[in-house]
Amino acid sequence: MVETLPAHGKRNERIAAVDIVRGFALMALFLVHMMESYELYWSNPQPGVADTVFLLFMGKSFSLLALCFGFSFFILMDRAAQRGEDFSLRFAWRLLILGAIGVVHGVIYRGDIIQVLAVIGMLLLAIHRVRDNRLLAAIAGFLLLAPSLWFQLIAAALGADWANQPSRSSHDPAMATYLGGTFTQTLHANLWQGQMPKWWFMFEYGRIVQILGLFVLGMLLGRVGFFERLDRFTRARRVALGCCVGLMAASHFWRGWVFNGFAGLGYGDGANRMFDAILASWFELAGTFTWGLVILELCRTPAIRLLDKLAPVGRATLTLYILQSVIFVPLFYNFGLGLWDDWSQETRLSVALGAIGLQLWGARLWFVHFHYGPIEWVWRALTYWRRDVPFRREPARAGGLCAA
Repeated sequence: MVETLPAHGKRNERIAAVDIVRGFALMALFLVHMMESYELYWSNPQPGVADTVFLLFMGKSFSLLALCFGFSFFILMDRAAQRGEDFSLRFAWRLLILGAIGVVHGVIYRGDIIQVLAVIGMLLLAIHRVRDNRLLAAIAGFLLLAPSLWFQLIAAALGADWANQPSRSSHDPAMATYLGGTFTQTLHANLWQGQMPKWWFMFEYGRIVQILGLFVLGMLLGRVGFFERLDRFTRARRVALGCCVGLMAASHFWRGWVFNGFAGLGYGDGANRMFDAILASWFELAGTFTWGLVILELCRTPAIRLLDKLAPVGRATLTLYILQSVIFVPLFYNFGLGLWDDWSQETRLSVALGAIGLQLWGARLWFVHFHYGPIEWVWRALTYWRRDVPFRREPARAGGLCAA
């Protein structure tokens, strides 16, 4: 969700790399949504190919999008600063618009993440005023360590009643409606009842804090030109990639052993739940950074010819994310075709891969003729409160995907 910079050498390359990462993250998130039948899978989870998809992409795809969101914030603020403007108030307005879009989308699909990004994004308006990059790195690192989970773990271990209560996010009163309700009942549930487990999950499992950490990290990477000067950071990327792969492997293969050792200390279910969440967060963050770093490494190889197909998808993230829900929620939910328990995991995987292919093709074709995705254009026009934001490309320029 970042505006395209004018094409001028390295500056354009930087944006292309981020669009590729964003496009990959969106397609990976879509694959997760399809395998979980837009959350209905969790009413009766079964072992199968879905487990592999969840292991590879669940949590990591959303985290990559959050990282890109923080970078987008930097681009907007930096570009305005170069014009001698303070973009803070306009960015706050931009987030309010994004939040409104998320609320509308959340009526269709309660798992909407747009609202989450918009709410947490407001905190960036204060954090970006930290000018010392070392302090900013420390803030990002502290947030990514999920301090709220450690606080809950200590409180639970000390016997605090609130920290030892059963997880509120595990109670989902709206699921019965999604499985057997009408269209009206589903929309009504999504207005409030269905939203509660999502927000409780964000609070209870430290996701809000970690998302903010990813925002700050994305902003910091923008400041140091991490995506703009890929060659300069080659050694640092490869060292980081090795560390992330090692942490991901350790947190996956040794997780059970480490957790059992902690559980044996006898601090209780509340502390055990938080410790398990901490281990899971390490795995997901390591996986997030591994995917991002691998993609950036491949951007410096002939594989860019293949990866470049993800860039148009990354430029229409908001439109495609909502379109996915509009099409597939009615396919899975009871008010539509109710296919959530009719399609096997293999069928859902096949349909998802086919839909990803169509999105790659459609986005590429779209940007031959248009500057922005349709919802991205509306968002931009409302941000600046202008109707003359260019939308359709002039015929003479229709041959270039990157002209903007």
